[in-house]
Amino acid sequence: MDINYWNKVAVNYESEIFDVYATNKGAVLQKYLQKHTNKNHIAIDFGCGVGKAFSILSPGFKKVLALDISQVCIQTSTALKKANNYANVSLKRMDLSRKKLQLPACDFAVCVNVVMLPALDKNKAIIANIYKTLKPGGHAVFVVPSLESGIFATQRLIDWYGKDGTKPEEISNSDFLHIPKSKLEMVQGLIRIDMEPTKHYLHVELLSLFAEAGFQVTSIEKLEYPWTTEFQAPPSWMQEPYPWDWMIECKK
Repeated sequence: MDINYWNKVAVNYESEIFDVYATNKGAVLQKYLQKHTNKNHIAIDFGCGVGKAFSILSPGFKKVLALDISQVCIQTSTALKKANNYANVSLKRMDLSRKKLQLPACDFAVCVNVVMLPALDKNKAIIANIYKTLKPGGHAVFVVPSLESGIFATQRLIDWYGKDGTKPEEISNSDFLHIPKSKLEMVQGLIRIDMEPTKHYLHVELLSLFAEAGFQVTSIEKLEYPWTTEFQAPPSWMQEPYPWDWMIECKK
């Protein structure tokens, strides 16, 4: 997941990248962002993609800085800014895992499905950069993939085959290409999304990770999605519990 990867998928972002904002059930993420809006505050969107958060951040904050590693995403977000007159939004291409980022202090940060790189040290570096940028008392909202959900979705796939009379050992290996390729990848939570190893997190792991970064975790919630985000034409019996990401609300 280097800059070349993100520039490539950014060309077809709407079809290539999962839209958390449009798909999370009950718009839980949007409600958390709205909770922290303050027209006297500064917000930074770490990994803005094509600007999905702008409709909440721009009217809700005094100033918004949007950052992304992909210049293509920055260009698309700039067009969105102009089309919707988000005059208080500024944009900058930046590698969020780089040490000693030169950023203004902010009151609020949002980081949606960015801290999921296969290089685990870079994920920690991004979290550390966000912590350094926040003012004391500032808040951040992160969204990250759930390892529990990834495993559960695979179990549901096996159940689906079972209801059609197929035993687990009879399922084609092509249905398990997302599974970690080694013991090390398994314990590191690296599940493949579109064949790219992607960091997924355990709930208890998040408590440790953010505490070590200096954050006070105030809430961890599931962002649930319909089963169509995992499977094409899932059967009608496949209902709750739904697949999910973890959303972490924390404070400096």
